[in-house]
Amino acid sequence: MLLRYFYDPKLAQASYFVGCQQTGEALVVDPARDVEPYLEAAEAEGMRIVGATETHIHADFVSGSRELAERAGVTLFLSDCGNKDWKYQFADKYDHVLLKDGDIFKIGNVKFEAVYTPGHTPEHISFLMTDTAGADKPMGLFTGDFVFVGDVGRPDLLEKAAKMADTAEIGARQMFESLKRFKDLPDYLQVWPGHGAGSACGKDLGAVPSSTVGYEKLFNWALNQNDAESFVRELLADQPEPPRYFAMMKKVNKEGPPVLGRLSMPEHMPFNRLEQALNDDLPVVDTRTNAAFAASHIPGTVNIPYDYSFTNWAGWLLPYDRPFYLVADHHALAEVTHDLASIGLDNSAGYFETSAIEAWASAGHELTCYDVVRPTQIANEVKNGGVTLIDVRNQSEWNEGHIPGARHIMLGYLAERAEEIPTDRPVVVHCQTGGRSAIGASILQAKGFSEVANLMGGIRDWRLAGLSITDNS
Repeated sequence: MLLRYFYDPKLAQASYFVGCQQTGEALVVDPARDVEPYLEAAEAEGMRIVGATETHIHADFVSGSRELAERAGVTLFLSDCGNKDWKYQFADKYDHVLLKDGDIFKIGNVKFEAVYTPGHTPEHISFLMTDTAGADKPMGLFTGDFVFVGDVGRPDLLEKAAKMADTAEIGARQMFESLKRFKDLPDYLQVWPGHGAGSACGKDLGAVPSSTVGYEKLFNWALNQNDAESFVRELLADQPEPPRYFAMMKKVNKEGPPVLGRLSMPEHMPFNRLEQALNDDLPVVDTRTNAAFAASHIPGTVNIPYDYSFTNWAGWLLPYDRPFYLVADHHALAEVTHDLASIGLDNSAGYFETSAIEAWASAGHELTCYDVVRPTQIANEVKNGGVTLIDVRNQSEWNEGHIPGARHIMLGYLAERAEEIPTDRPVVVHCQTGGRSAIGASILQAKGFSEVANLMGGIRDWRLAGLSITDNS
């Protein structure tokens, strides 16, 4: 048997390639939208992908199951658990098998048994895997968003992201019952989760790629809770704000995402289209570093730096229902486009090279900038009310402590709540260290705020400078 691990660090998303070397057949578990790595792995190993399966309808990325069905003619093994609202609506277009609790299928000599594990979502299943060529007991469990290393899947996404009322507590209670089944599994079983640290599908995921049932029983907080009521309270408390795009992903993955084929690049736009795009109020996203953007940028553009947080904030801030443009270096364009496609943002109308910024100035247009300040530079202004301080961190971070006098508007909601911010004094934006607040400063500038600054070092350096903090603990 062959087991290969694939990981997208920007989505903190894991997928798995499982092959039977005797028959040359393979299955992909929870495939990402870009299926090229799996097809390349199959070719390198002399195998043929014959199946794809999903633990659940994903909320945080576009699934590649349909892509594999189109590109490689695979059989889809999909959950048939949960109610009618959570059925795969595209399954009938392809060779597929619908799975209930206890159902078994094989890929060559590798056996997979579906285990119904609701909680994160109503249709969630996990897969016990046994290599029958040499064993009669399972080797491990593909847990998807059920059990992570050190955490379990959040049950509140349907309520918070998909706006399905009164589902969070129901999901938490389902999770409590599902974990009882997990506790009954043998300690030696390996645990292969669908996400690692940084995913918004839980609140305290570990960065280790795999674990064992026995280790999780010892050290996973959720498996050491024996009272349902306290478990529900703790599971629902302090979950991070679900990115805005999660609701779209649920819809796309249930109905069936558009088939990409090989990823195509956005069209290069002539410089004169840039002004027209801004006049048409279409988003123009500058992907340079926040330092480069702060020093000089085109008015009206928004900065989402191309780094490990790019996909998350693009999903928060970019529209799915109208086109947008990119400002990017050509050498980075393929990766930028790939990451946008991973969350279904296929509606880029084109891109401008970063040289368009110089061309803008050469054509007689003004460039703009924003200030970068340190805590000691603005402490007195904050204390005296001379500036408006906006904290764009998550709610849980705010709850743990904040700068006195700050207003809290989480970054993902800043654009729509900008009108709440006074315009009669300078605005300083801050987060934990200065990264998210740099995006926030660009949003406010694009919204017309003329005096904006980013607090470099954020609340971390504020603390280090010995300045006061309102501690809510």
